[in-house]
Amino acid sequence: MIWAVDTNSTDEVGLGADQLGHQLACTEVWGGNNIVDELVNLPGLVGLIHSKPAVPATTGGDVYYLSVCDESVFSRVVLADVAGHGEAVAGTALKLRTLLKKYINMFDQSALMREINEAFRSENEDLAQYATAAVLSYYCKTGVLVFANAGHPPTLWYHRNEKTWDWLDERTPHTVKVVAGLPLGLIHGTVYEQTAVHLAEGDLLILYTDGITECADEAAKELGYEGLLTLLRRMPVEPSIETADAPVAAVEKFRGSTPCLDDQSVIVLQRTDGCRHVATAWQKTNYLV
Repeated sequence: MIWAVDTNSTDEVGLGADQLGHQLACTEVWGGNNIVDELVNLPGLVGLIHSKPAVPATTGGDVYYLSVCDESVFSRVVLADVAGHGEAVAGTALKLRTLLKKYINMFDQSALMREINEAFRSENEDLAQYATAAVLSYYCKTGVLVFANAGHPPTLWYHRNEKTWDWLDERTPHTVKVVAGLPLGLIHGTVYEQTAVHLAEGDLLILYTDGITECADEAAKELGYEGLLTLLRRMPVEPSIETADAPVAAVEKFRGSTPCLDDQSVIVLQRTDGCRHVATAWQKTNYLV
């Protein structure tokens, strides 16, 4: 799989005007659990969304959603890996979309994470649904990113100024504020940490599901988190939206002819040079400084 991106552009992130893909509007919630290869434009972020259910399915357990608040100053990105297939996952995707719409103007993710957790729970163990999820909110006027992780694989973070890769997790030394990590739907009242960091212009984030790190090569060796990080560090060019197809291509090369047994999803995000619109008013919180 290769994403079609104009690499001849002189834009800040290498994108021509005809390559902006889907530009999310105010109060829009976009996504689902279908096959997708889509370029997206958010306030202060440009991204690429790749999701490929395990063959022969056309919908899978990986659910992705993006939203933009009604002032176009902050956006939210969610990548979830839901246990199950078919109608059960479709119902969960709909619940998630409804909750993202409900909290579309709340930068703080506390209430959202609580409601997502409860949406997966059931008093009947046979009916309970479980999921892992990474939930990110980005405020474009200051470059602050707040994230929460519910048992999901850790997000990768490329620091453009230092030209280094590391993990976006609660232990990052770049933390501005920490506001726990069980999968969703397991325990009533679970509290999920929120961590705030500053993204520098050009920084890159890669979210993915465990279908990426659990794939194996022809010798049955699993890639794993460190294997994925090693693949990224070996890339000969500086990562950007122009080269966003490279992680998926590298994983495909790693597994060779070994079949993919799980859904595989990757979201690549890069900070751009500002907000699409300047808000005239906004209720600020202490996360937004």
